[in-house]
Amino acid sequence: MRVGDTGRVEAVCVVHAEIEVRTRVGRSAIDKRPVEGRVPVRALGLAGDHVCDVEHHGGIDQAVYAYSDADADRWGGELDRTLPPGWFGENLRLSGLPVSDAVLGSHWAIGDTLLEVSGPRVPCSAFGQWSGEPRWVKRFTLQSDTGCYFRVLTEGSIGAGDEVRVVHVPEHGITVRDLFTGADHARLERLRAEEPTISADVHMQIDRHLRSRRTLAPAGEAANSVAQEAR
Repeated sequence: MRVGDTGRVEAVCVVHAEIEVRTRVGRSAIDKRPVEGRVPVRALGLAGDHVCDVEHHGGIDQAVYAYSDADADRWGGELDRTLPPGWFGENLRLSGLPVSDAVLGSHWAIGDTLLEVSGPRVPCSAFGQWSGEPRWVKRFTLQSDTGCYFRVLTEGSIGAGDEVRVVHVPEHGITVRDLFTGADHARLERLRAEEPTISADVHMQIDRHLRSRRTLAPAGEAANSVAQEAR
């Protein structure tokens, strides 16, 4: 992804109704639907939108959630059903940009707003229940087409049809998918060293991936030792 790349807002979505879910909070605001006209965007998200589980969702670093129209279409083909804007719990359904491969810390201008890519969406049990699909959280995780969260740098408004312009991309090049999968630990350490905007939640995700490396290391060393003895 480069400065100057553009996309389009296909739909702006906010909460339609809260649903009951089998979680500690018991309710979820994942049922989001498109709305007409321009929607004000504030530091904590879109006007008319909210979260129920404030411990794990929302806040400045998860103010706006976007999902790619192309990824939604791919899932729709796999599930043999139409997945309309808002089905993923997204505020923005976007086309023309690889949302799940957005570079962390990059800036996207939409209308008179300026958003900063802040992290991947981590699927939760409420998402699994909402989907009605078997093993949905695991399948979504393995595919790693997570979409991305934004923090709001400049408040304004967004409407369907707005152009999305990438106006800044950090040199580290590390994407939300890189963070979500945690496959390259050296890149995660570089992200922590070079990107000053990463949130406490992103630090926690990096720590979790690095701990998994340390946990797996002794097993790998043991396997190497067995291999050497067998020669």
